[in-house]
Amino acid sequence: MAAGARVWTAVMDENSPTYAPVDRRFSVAPMMEWTDRHCRYFMRLMSSRALLYTEMVTAAAVVHGDRTRLLGFDPAEQPVALQLGGSDPAQLAAAARIGEGFGYREINLNIGCPSDRVQSGRFGACLMAEPDLVARCVDAMQDAAGVPVTVKCRIGIDDQDAEQDLDRFVSAVADAGCRTFIVHARKAWLEGLSPKENRDVPPLDHDRVHRLKRRFAGLEICINGGIETVAEAEDHLAFVDGVMMGRAAYHNPYLLAEVDARIFGEGRGPARNREDVLERYIPYAERELACGTRLHHLTRHILGLYHGQPGARAFRRRLSEEGARSDAGIEVLKECLAHLRDARMHMPPVAAE
Repeated sequence: MAAGARVWTAVMDENSPTYAPVDRRFSVAPMMEWTDRHCRYFMRLMSSRALLYTEMVTAAAVVHGDRTRLLGFDPAEQPVALQLGGSDPAQLAAAARIGEGFGYREINLNIGCPSDRVQSGRFGACLMAEPDLVARCVDAMQDAAGVPVTVKCRIGIDDQDAEQDLDRFVSAVADAGCRTFIVHARKAWLEGLSPKENRDVPPLDHDRVHRLKRRFAGLEICINGGIETVAEAEDHLAFVDGVMMGRAAYHNPYLLAEVDARIFGEGRGPARNREDVLERYIPYAERELACGTRLHHLTRHILGLYHGQPGARAFRRRLSEEGARSDAGIEVLKECLAHLRDARMHMPPVAAE
């Protein structure tokens, strides 16, 4: 984010929506270098109910770094949760307290990231081997913050038993007061696989997460990993309390327009169609550009808006090429919107989206 960029944060008081219950029936996963504040604002234009997560932020960065840059967000993004990484209970407690002060509805502890960088810092998926330490971290975070503290983990790491060891981990952390676990239905192999390979190579075991819910019926168990459509999310909700979707929601974001109606039983999301999403995004982009944000940082998240639609490739190419120019301005988005509307006017009539 450019220096001096305009950042909004929610204000906390006893009447703040931050204290309203968090509905986790559908959420979008925290994804490094993807789910920044521009991405979350864009996604909120398609669903008013999906719970959105920040990228993982280390507790040390929150405590010692530029908090406004790291944690600032527009209230329009709500409901939004903060994901933290770390393994020092006192530092995580301080970061959780700060995150609550910024208005986040939930503080999530990352126990799932398999990258070498987080292992060297003793946090992420490697902590599945230390349930007692995770329990102490959660206990300290809950003492420090008044919003829910949740844990995102894997079904196991390396040679762990995905049945007994996962049950042992969840039991220990639940005993510390954690009531919500978001479980990526793959093991993480910390030796032999890259972070990218860990997203695809270990086999999915959705049934293991379903069994975890049966074993811990009193806990809120949400499933993550390999869920591609809202229809699949609906199917999983017969067995678990919530579904977290990751890359599918990023690469094909307009599927979020189905979420409010199909998952939450409400009317269709805020946008009438894809052009409406783009039109609603333009005022936000104008504000950010005026504060020094480069257009590329705003357009890179919307490349998938026309995923699977006629003209999708041209849409991506235009935004990628023109939006990357150092002098690119809002006219790139406005011209793109005008072109799309003209194309829609000349298309044969189709059923409403």
